Amino acid sequence: MKRLVAAMILALCAGPALAQSSEEVAKPDPAVEARLRDLGEELRCLVCQNQTLADSSAPLAQDLRNEIRQMISQGKSDEEIRDYLVERYGDFVLYRPPWKATTIALWLGPFLLLVLGAGIFARILRSRRNAPPETDAPAVDRGRAEELLAKDD
Repeated sequence: MKRLVAAMILALCAGPALAQSSEEVAKPDPAVEARLRDLGEELRCLVCQNQTLADSSAPLAQDLRNEIRQMISQGKSDEEIRDYLVERYGDFVLYRPPWKATTIALWLGPFLLLVLGAGIFARILRSRRNAPPETDAPAVDRGRAEELLAKDD
């Protein structure tokens, strides 16, 4: 009975290690890996979002790299692979999205925010320059002050 339990525990622990895909175990083709690296530099990791697919270590990025590797092995062109990923994940998957109506905010948004921020900053500086200086003394009516001085004479 103890041997059966030990064998079951060993099988459960060793199962994931033995279940590696043949693509990870097999020696990679240098031409496929070069194309994968080039494509990976053009694609965004959907988890990290600020890393390319080639640089990311996220599990989803690894899955996408394996999927791309498989498509390359099937003879698909880089354009077909890009089109497939854009169809599946949208233009966001491209590290440099194309210039079109749906991506204008991605391209112009940072510049518009910069101009807006500079305009607000300039307006604040202008309003501070034109504002009267603040003093601790109460405001004095100039006409009333002259009247009081004239009576004292």
